[in-house]
Amino acid sequence: MLVVAGACAALNAQADEGLQAIRRHWIDAGINVLTLHNIDQVFATRRVENSDAHWELPRAAAPLDFSYEFGGSSHPADDIMQRTFTNALVIIRHGKIVHESYRNQTSENSHFVSFSMAKSVTSLLIGIAIERGQIHGVDDPITTYVPELRNSAYDGVTLRQALDMRSGADYVERYDNDRPNLLATAFEEAFVSNRANFADFARTMKRAYPPGEHYSYSTFETGVLGWVLERATGQSISAFMSEQLWKPAGMESYGYWMIDGPGDSGREFSGGGFNAIARDYARLGLLMLREGKAAQRQVVPRSWVSEIAGPAAHAPAFAVDPAFGYHYQWWPLRDSSAYMASGLLGHCIYVDPASDTVVVKLSSFPPGNADAGEETTAFLRAVSKWQPGKGKAK
Repeated sequence: MLVVAGACAALNAQADEGLQAIRRHWIDAGINVLTLHNIDQVFATRRVENSDAHWELPRAAAPLDFSYEFGGSSHPADDIMQRTFTNALVIIRHGKIVHESYRNQTSENSHFVSFSMAKSVTSLLIGIAIERGQIHGVDDPITTYVPELRNSAYDGVTLRQALDMRSGADYVERYDNDRPNLLATAFEEAFVSNRANFADFARTMKRAYPPGEHYSYSTFETGVLGWVLERATGQSISAFMSEQLWKPAGMESYGYWMIDGPGDSGREFSGGGFNAIARDYARLGLLMLREGKAAQRQVVPRSWVSEIAGPAAHAPAFAVDPAFGYHYQWWPLRDSSAYMASGLLGHCIYVDPASDTVVVKLSSFPPGNADAGEETTAFLRAVSKWQPGKGKAK
């Protein structure tokens, strides 16, 4: 039996045409600078509660006195803000906040949508559920938990294969919601009009490749993992996350998820709909940097973090992007110890064990702007080399 807990900031009441129009265009250039930190004013949501005991982050503020190379030119670090549509930037070095800044009507209290950083969060919750014995292991078939997916592309697919986006489903991710595609249809039904559950659309998928053979990035893949998590724990993702991650980690503020479907018992948008303040995203990065520990408390299993961050994850896996691999819903840099939670339109939690660095960058790229993403990666690499308070990066 599913236990739904956590207050809903907005129930899935019928939305009129005006609100539905905003929901259809929420990521458009010109409006996303506002919508991306006001999701609870646009969509139905469910809260993830924090505790009264917060994980304090000390400060050692330093000027951004370094530069980064991009497009054949050297740019002062501050240029990244305007050039890549940045709304919030938090940099942590050796456990201390060395830089924190906000733009475009945002502040330390603004809750920013994660986009696909939510996939990385969902991965952590899967790891916790395995540690607790609620999921037996990553080689369990998905249909053990969600029998509704029998006779679909996910029949015979394991959690491990879904975590690595290797289900073999016949699907290609596209974000052009004005053109007919499965993602656009599911988003319209699940989140614009609240008539259906997003992950249910995975039941219609056919198989294109044997499971485990072919990488294909898919938000539905994480939707299915969220469905598994809900079934295995008997709780909503928000309730499970509140008790097993957000409160134990000492997060500073509540978080919240976009939820789908009719009424107040819909599912969390596990592939893209989490929201939190920038400093709490930074705490997630620091949690990874500290092998799953928040302060002195083990929150995420150390073995799960090691699987995400270990050398095997950085090995070449596919030719999707020359800079990145993909493992357990995280993005390792192939030529570095660093790895990222990454989301659409310039959202990232960058973790670099080699330099003991965490960077959270929350942005509002115009959709389709690939240059801003590549420039952000160049900036993040420069941050790793930067020595705060000691001059420019070398």
